[in-house]
Amino acid sequence: MKKSFYILVIMVVASLLSACSHDIVYSRFLPITSSGKWSADSVLQFDYTISDTASDYRMIVYVRHTERYPYQNMWLFVGDGQRRDTIEFYLADDRGQWLGDKNHGFIEMPVLLEEEKHFPDTGAYVLTVQQGMRDSLLRGITDIGVEIIRNGKK
Repeated sequence: MKKSFYILVIMVVASLLSACSHDIVYSRFLPITSSGKWSADSVLQFDYTISDTASDYRMIVYVRHTERYPYQNMWLFVGDGQRRDTIEFYLADDRGQWLGDKNHGFIEMPVLLEEEKHFPDTGAYVLTVQQGMRDSLLRGITDIGVEIIRNGKK
């Protein structure tokens, strides 16, 4: 049951990412420290600008990691200045097989934050991402990225 659920989640995310009309408004990756360990105190900040309030947006966080990542899942704290959400997702299936795209020695996992985010005002916005695992230094994470894609007019 769990395996089919993971496969379904991956297929849904993949179909969302491969939709025909990509209008990427923002895309940026921030590296984790050169030591390859993400401190629990480290908060990554993504600054972006929204100029179209008539559209909805898809917001995706990308986690790039190596095979040294010690867990099957991951918890993140994601904030936008008004609220802070805690999200959990899986990086590996029950047999320990990595999910996501393997490329150049790392695995990249997209995590859908919101499918139809509406921004009420134009201007500058901030999204923060912090690891929410019990490890004070989380090994195996190389980069965290954020992508914001315009879905279209309402």
